[in-house]
Amino acid sequence: MDLDSVCLELDEGPQLAEITGAEGETAPVRPLRVPGLAFETYSAAVKHLDPPQLFESRPSYRYLGGTVTSGALGFGLASYFDKLDVSEALAHELAAACLAHPTADVSALRGSLPFRELIGDPFDPARRAIIPAITTLTIRLRRFPAPPSFLLHWRDPSRVATAAGVYDVIPAGEFQPSSMGLWDRRNDFSLWRNMVREYSEEVLGHPEHDGTRSVPIDYANWSFYQQLSAARAQGKVTAHLLGFGLDALTLAATLLTVVVIDDDVFDEIFGTMVQFNEEGEVVSIGDGRAADGVPFTEESVTRMLEAEPMAAPGAACLALAWQHRHSLIS
Repeated sequence: MDLDSVCLELDEGPQLAEITGAEGETAPVRPLRVPGLAFETYSAAVKHLDPPQLFESRPSYRYLGGTVTSGALGFGLASYFDKLDVSEALAHELAAACLAHPTADVSALRGSLPFRELIGDPFDPARRAIIPAITTLTIRLRRFPAPPSFLLHWRDPSRVATAAGVYDVIPAGEFQPSSMGLWDRRNDFSLWRNMVREYSEEVLGHPEHDGTRSVPIDYANWSFYQQLSAARAQGKVTAHLLGFGLDALTLAATLLTVVVIDDDVFDEIFGTMVQFNEEGEVVSIGDGRAADGVPFTEESVTRMLEAEPMAAPGAACLALAWQHRHSLIS
């Protein structure tokens, strides 16, 4: 569905979560801070023992209710570590259980996942802070006879806190304000604005909007934003929402999107895109430039989904976009 067909509502009031990741059930995945005393949360352990280059508990938008099919999604406010403390604890708990009890039958793990069982319904937004990321598959419409291509990213383990050492589509980032400023909560409360900021940072290599500014982003006069938005208004760039899903391992939420860009617009706006960014490397087939990407063909899509280490949200975007390719690319 078109990105703009989804209505977003923001409630800035306090929102409690029943599960925070500090429960006793997470003790096995929280290292000791001193003998006999564990770190209070998973993020506290990472921050003090082995933080990656990017590791900040930034303000984030928290999903409160609604569905994509209804065309309305409600959000509140939370912090990034609220998400990490639950999702990463879940992942490590499951990994430990699988190592201790190798089995193809998931039901055999019952009783070995106390934290997962404590959470219960993974779709209950009151039970825990569901803080979605926005993952975007970027498809470039190449000039005939070249097939369309898509941008592919390798996430450097030394630079990122999650999904390290795997491929993902690009750009991808948390759905969050650009700073801690109260004025940015509503100014940045837009899927499209969030996606454009990620394009600026991950594809063009511009400095991240890291909260050091004292004024909100002036989208009306930001030339890069205006270029992309104008091309979208002309139909040379299209943006769609593919769905809203949870990662089966971590229960982390992602809004799955796809942006299709005409070749001439891509050259004009992204002609100077970088190969290396703050989170890893943009890769392509053979000796091609980063901007050439990977052919959006059945062979390439199948290989990424079945034979390569691929982040779950990126794999979902790729699979859904291929399924709906005739609607996306006419």
